[in-house]
Amino acid sequence: MNKDRRKQIKTEETDASEIVSKVEDLLSNLEEIRDDEQEYLDNMPENMQDGEKGDIARAAVESLESVIDALQELVDADIVSALQEAQS
Repeated sequence: MNKDRRKQIKTEETDASEIVSKVEDLLSNLEEIRDDEQEYLDNMPENMQDGEKGDIARAAVESLESVIDALQELVDADIVSALQEAQS
């Protein structure tokens, strides 16, 4: 690999590192929101859990879990390390 391409990859590595950091912050925030919504659902009276409000809260928790899982896969992919290796 030539010097120019290494330099380009280094720039992309820096950008990727910043993105991963933002995704990690987003993950943390979404996990907190999911936990709060789950606690709200868990503390509802049983008749409400089985009703519309319970269904809405359960759907929100499930959606948040899907987003969290997808974002975690992105973080786990370790893009920054792969870019570092590409510069070798």
